[in-house]
Amino acid sequence: MTINILILLFIVIAPLIIGYSLIAYRKMTNKGRRNPLTRQLLRSPGESLRTKIEDLSFDATYYLMVLFILPLFVYAVYLSQMHRDNTLVILSIIFACVGLIFLIYKLLKVWKDRYRLRLGLDCEMAVGQELNQLMREGCYVFHDFPAEGFNIDHVVVSPKGILAIETKGRAKPDKDGGSSEATVVFDGEALKFPGWVEKKPIDQAIRQAEWLAKWLSSAVGERIAVQPVLALPGWFIERKKPSPRLLLFNGKNPELLLKWMPDTGVSEVLMKRIHHQLDQRCRDIEPVAYPKKAKYK
Repeated sequence: MTINILILLFIVIAPLIIGYSLIAYRKMTNKGRRNPLTRQLLRSPGESLRTKIEDLSFDATYYLMVLFILPLFVYAVYLSQMHRDNTLVILSIIFACVGLIFLIYKLLKVWKDRYRLRLGLDCEMAVGQELNQLMREGCYVFHDFPAEGFNIDHVVVSPKGILAIETKGRAKPDKDGGSSEATVVFDGEALKFPGWVEKKPIDQAIRQAEWLAKWLSSAVGERIAVQPVLALPGWFIERKKPSPRLLLFNGKNPELLLKWMPDTGVSEVLMKRIHHQLDQRCRDIEPVAYPKKAKYK
């Protein structure tokens, strides 16, 4: 019985020892070296979503680890009490069953959230890569701009004006319905997808553009207008009644945005001032190789 308990303890403790050894080895190999980069990096498309997905992946790993440990815990209790009162064994089984139900629920929720965020990340990356082509037209492009409690997916600074772009990833029905399953109708007030209707993305895009206009105006000391844009990558868009407040596009041919948007006339000097403010706020990603040591006062 004692040998069995020792084996179980080894199964539980061994992964912890291996993990600690890997961390210690990494610290030893990094000692005496530093990253050649001297400043922080710009945010990439979907940076916030990528961080959330990494956190969810860590949660899923933790829940799975506990899920496998619970049966070992019950078995260890059984071995220690097999010739004594079975009350503790019964209580441990009940505890393990409740724990298993809770862990399975949490795992299903984490996996559901990960699938949703991964779709959003795919769409933000796709739109971001297309928008980067506008740099050839003399534009500045920033991604995942951190605002106050939220992020603006993409910001484009062009000679004609400023664009604040909100990207929404929406999965299409898969019922062999052809283009009808891939078409969203915009009537100026709502987005009518095949089987559901949404209004919140429109309000969100407009609200974020208003915030950016206010922030930039304060930052550069000059009134700045920002055009809200909603991107629905992969969808055909049927505009029944275009809205003067919002531009809508499917993530392709972003040069059309420069054609559609009202020309507010942004001088080269003002563009550089705006670029400086956006760059300062978006350049907040620490290089991951040879991380700097935290400084404590």
